[in-house]
Amino acid sequence: MLNIGLLGCGRIGVVHAGSIARIEGARVAAVSDAVPAAADALAAKTGAQVLDSAALIASPEVDAVVIGTPTDTHYDLIHAAAKAGKAIFCEKPIDMSADRIRDCIEAVEAAGVPFMTAFNRRFDPNFAHLQACLAAGDIGDAEIITILSRDPSPPPVSYITSSGGIFRDMMIHDLDMARFLLGEEPTTVFAVGSALVDPEIGVAGDADTAAVTLTTVSGRICQISNSRRATYGYDQRIEVHGSGGMLRAANVQEHTIETANARGFATAPAKHFFLERYEAAYLAEMQHFVTAVRDGTVLAPGITDGLRAQMLADAASQSWETGQPVKL
Repeated sequence: MLNIGLLGCGRIGVVHAGSIARIEGARVAAVSDAVPAAADALAAKTGAQVLDSAALIASPEVDAVVIGTPTDTHYDLIHAAAKAGKAIFCEKPIDMSADRIRDCIEAVEAAGVPFMTAFNRRFDPNFAHLQACLAAGDIGDAEIITILSRDPSPPPVSYITSSGGIFRDMMIHDLDMARFLLGEEPTTVFAVGSALVDPEIGVAGDADTAAVTLTTVSGRICQISNSRRATYGYDQRIEVHGSGGMLRAANVQEHTIETANARGFATAPAKHFFLERYEAAYLAEMQHFVTAVRDGTVLAPGITDGLRAQMLADAASQSWETGQPVKL
């Protein structure tokens, strides 16, 4: 039995607790949150004990920790968990600073503990199948990849001011997906962005509409398009064009019914929220973590994947600010 301690009992902590409950051979042993009511509520659902973060990490009854706390707490929690010899599952971004992530890498490697960066989209059944088809050579060599990611509505400006910006907060998932699919590291990043959805986001110094072009050393191209607004639901699509064909992952819709009448054909909107859209991915990533820790196999994406995605997000932000491409 893998005994897991949840650090953070907010929205994502509740999701991870639900996933762990569905995995044979794992359980939530302890929970911790800065808001006592949140910890108590999740403990009541899971039967876990409530501890403060230091006690949870030190507990001999906890084998692994899931870090779902605010980003600015990750650094200290990772160092403490590594020192305590716990396996670590950490939400993205690991930290807003690439240098601080490098410090975390040193701590994790020195301790020899397993570490997983929670880029859940790699575990989405559709995206994972697309990557498997690409790796199997079904369309030859990838030449250009298009990733579309659009939220149904923007977050409040109070969130924007502490999020790190659209490239580090939102696009970082797509930047990791680009690495997952390209098969080689991007060497050039060029970004553009505007505040077209909410002018207050622009006043806060961020963009709500952005696009990035990544280029690899062999010339492969990835285009990423982000928007904080999509009137038709949570828009998540990928297309890969290769030397021998094309692969495409379409949106997951609320249902599969199609209506046809004199006005034409109509289908359901895309699922509205990321928790619904990626429910299967959250379960699959946690299953991967539990299995790998239990069996001693390699975790992926690992902590270095978290660093590389952060470096791409930093480069995209720099490119947007300067109007110039950034070489890595």
